[in-house]
Amino acid sequence: MIDREAELPIKRQAQLLGISRGTVYYHPEPVGQAELALMRRIDELHLEHPFAGSRMLRDLLRLQGIEVGRRHVRTLMRRMGIQALYRKPNTSKKHPAHPVFPYALRSLAIERANQVWALDITYIPMARGWVYLVAVLDWASRRVLAHRVAITMEADFCVEALREAAARWGAPEIVNTDQGSQFSSAEFVAEVQRIGARQSMDGKGCWRDNVFVERLWKSVKYEDVYLKAYGSVSAARQSLAAYFEFYNGRRPHQSHDGRTPDMVYFNLLLPLRAAA
Repeated sequence: MIDREAELPIKRQAQLLGISRGTVYYHPEPVGQAELALMRRIDELHLEHPFAGSRMLRDLLRLQGIEVGRRHVRTLMRRMGIQALYRKPNTSKKHPAHPVFPYALRSLAIERANQVWALDITYIPMARGWVYLVAVLDWASRRVLAHRVAITMEADFCVEALREAAARWGAPEIVNTDQGSQFSSAEFVAEVQRIGARQSMDGKGCWRDNVFVERLWKSVKYEDVYLKAYGSVSAARQSLAAYFEFYNGRRPHQSHDGRTPDMVYFNLLLPLRAAA
């Protein structure tokens, strides 16, 4: 589908085909089953103990009979895009040349739909390899407004998810992320400005406001990802889309007194539509 000899830039060809630029430049590297199994176990331990760094993860693995060195654990964590929450945000590292936006949620009462959206990226293990998932979460209702699956952690798929969410549900007042390079990239910053939202970033090492998305990731992985071991990227996309439909429309939330995110989100929208 991509013609590398054409005059039209590859980036533009990818946009026209509706695929991320990272997909075009991606070259798969073979990874053994033992390595994939270790990465999945690290991912599971990270969900249970998000404060654990490479040293603690190594020790937890050894207690389970898995002998592995700290450097190897650290290398796999970097590949998976996870880091201990007490040290740094749970995404790829901040780019030194990218802007850091001030945190806008301190002492803010978040009570309206589309008042604050949160975006985050997580690692998704498959039967043979892995992908990355980004989700746009409405803070007040916990509703997943859009998501994207990609095979590399480029900014493109984050921009696409935010653009879809804004097109379908209207722009938020604030978009909150961590300081990961995907969210501080020129493309993402421009998209936040284009939809008319204000960009906010968690402080370095500030994990408290990532907890809602972390709960989402835990639900996604234990209720779908770990049960199915997707056989392909397309299977991962289809299954995750079905799961988020269930999550939004039929899965009750304790924090909402048993109501679903859809129920809360659309109920919160009613006063806004009436005022308009």
